[in-house]
Amino acid sequence: RFGYVTPSLYIPFWNVNIPMSEPLYFLFCSFAVVSTVNAVNLTDGVDGLASGTSIPVCVFFGAVTFLWGEQYTTLGIFASALAGGLLGFLLYNYNPAKVFMGDTGSLFLGGAIVGMALMTNMPLIILVLGFLFVLEALSDVIQVAYFKLSHGKRVFKMAPFHHHLELGGWSGKKWSEKQLFALFTGISVLCAVISFVGIYNRYGF
Repeated sequence: RFGYVTPSLYIPFWNVNIPMSEPLYFLFCSFAVVSTVNAVNLTDGVDGLASGTSIPVCVFFGAVTFLWGEQYTTLGIFASALAGGLLGFLLYNYNPAKVFMGDTGSLFLGGAIVGMALMTNMPLIILVLGFLFVLEALSDVIQVAYFKLSHGKRVFKMAPFHHHLELGGWSGKKWSEKQLFALFTGISVLCAVISFVGIYNRYGF
């Protein structure tokens, strides 16, 4: 079983469900799908980065769906299989990469992540669980908007954010691809732990 979707917005950490009309919830979910898919795609700019940051996300969904019981069993299997597949892929995608994910892989991955969030009826968890994806997308939006409004000036050396760090950031310290992988994967693990704490009281566990 893949779970269920109801037109209500679950607020992590507060354990509150806010009812929404079906049309409004549909629009919200559509925005969540488009933004998450593109955010994950933007993250795939350094060897192993999209894979490394997505594995903790999949492990999170696998863990909570198994704990929630039979209604989410199939979704838990899917999340666990995706985490395992990404781990195997990472062996060849880690710097120096022998195999690349490409747009097809990263767009699928983004779709899978937002799909799991919707099927567990908590799309807002992506703001915490997928913090790095949000950061990558926001940095790109901010860069483009500021460039146009300031007639050619930039906030970041290059967007999305991982390229900004790669080029030295504001401090001038350049990050290697392996350092970026370690940093982003570590932050993703931390975000997964924080997210688990945020939904700990949901469904009685």
